[in-house]
Amino acid sequence: MRSFWSDPYLWIHLAGLSAFPLFLEGCLIGFAMGEPFLPVWLELLLVAIVGITPILWMQWQRPFYIFSIVAVSVKPEALTEDQRRFLTLFKLPRNRVLAALVPVALVVVLRKAYEIAPIASASVSFLPAWHGLGLLLVAIAFLACNLFVQVPVSVASVMLSSESAFTATRPYPLEQVRRSFTIFGLQLKQILPPVLLETQTALATVPQSTAAEAAIQPSQKTDSATVDGANSFDDDVWAERTAPADPSALNTPAETDATGEAEAHRTESEASNEADLT
Repeated sequence: MRSFWSDPYLWIHLAGLSAFPLFLEGCLIGFAMGEPFLPVWLELLLVAIVGITPILWMQWQRPFYIFSIVAVSVKPEALTEDQRRFLTLFKLPRNRVLAALVPVALVVVLRKAYEIAPIASASVSFLPAWHGLGLLLVAIAFLACNLFVQVPVSVASVMLSSESAFTATRPYPLEQVRRSFTIFGLQLKQILPPVLLETQTALATVPQSTAAEAAIQPSQKTDSATVDGANSFDDDVWAERTAPADPSALNTPAETDATGEAEAHRTESEASNEADLT
C-alpha cells in the first residue's frame, strides 16, 4: 500500500461517494411530484445548470479543500508537507479534465431518473402535487450529487498516483492555499489525530540489541532476578556447610611452613640461652 494512503481525509472524502444514491433518490422524488408543465429538455437543462455549474466552476478554478469535515476545516498553516503535496496534485490539469467529464455522466443518469419518475409517483402521493417545488428539490439534490461525485473522483485520481510521483511533488505554497482552494467552515489547528508514520519508521531502525532488550517482558525480568537470587543463596549455604570447624585449617600451606620455622627458631634461641647460663 502506498504510504500516503494513510491520510484519513482521503478516505473520508472518497467514502462520500456512498451518499450519491441517496441524493439521486431525491431527484427521482422531485420529478415525480405533480405534472410537468415544461418540455422535457427544458426541465433537464434548468436542473443541469443549477446542479452542475457551481461545482464545476469550483473544481475548475478553486478545488474543494479536502482537509475539512462538515463545518470545520484544518488551517492551512497546520498542514504537513505531504498534505500540501496533495493540494499540488489536486491542481493538476488531469483533475480539470475529470471535472468536465463527470457532469456528462451525471446528466445521463439524470435523464434515466426522469424516465422512471412516474414509477415513483405512487409512493410520493402524500407530497404536494407542485411540480415547480419538485424541480427545486431536483436541482438541490442534483447539486449534491455533483458534489459527492466530483470530490471522490478527484481524490481517487490523487490516490492513484505512484509513490515516486508523490514524493517528487513539491508542496503547495502555503501563502497561496487560501486563494487557490475552496475552504468551508470554521478553521481549526487540528480535527483528526495525526498518523505518526515517522515514529513507526524510527522504531524500525532501532538496533537489534536494543529491540531485544525492549522485547523482554517485566515478568521475564522478574523471573530472571528470582533465579539469580536463588543461585546466590545456594552458594552461601554450600560455603557454610563446607567450612571447617577449626579456623586454623583455613591457613594455606605457605602460612603453615612460616609458622613452623618461627617456632624452631624460638626453640634454638631458648637452648642457647640455657647453655650460656650454665
